[in-house]
Amino acid sequence: MLENIISVLYNFNAMDGVQEIFTALADPTRRALLARLAEGEAGVMELAEPFEMSQPAISRHLKVLEDAGLIARRVDGARRPCRLVSGGTAPVEHWLEELRRVFAANYERLDALLAAGLPPRKDET
Repeated sequence: MLENIISVLYNFNAMDGVQEIFTALADPTRRALLARLAEGEAGVMELAEPFEMSQPAISRHLKVLEDAGLIARRVDGARRPCRLVSGGTAPVEHWLEELRRVFAANYERLDALLAAGLPPRKDET
């Protein structure tokens, strides 16, 4: 059973993109930018407004979010409006669903052992 958990956590194909999303979400400024974009599309200057940092610093944060597939930017004259990407968190959702499935199987096995009143076998740990 431990091999299944390791497989899901480290070797599962759904891990593609998960690391980049977690890295992007690790920063509070980027989370705040995503929260603002949840209200609708906004330009870089609009997004930079509440922060005490330069527009280039905000642009670097936006680049991380874009590389993770969480936002998209388009060119509109001199503006570069950003928006959330539909399904941007799908890799994380898929990974979490696989993790939930493995945990549920472990809990079912534990429930069966407890119901039977038997100690677990050494080869099942």
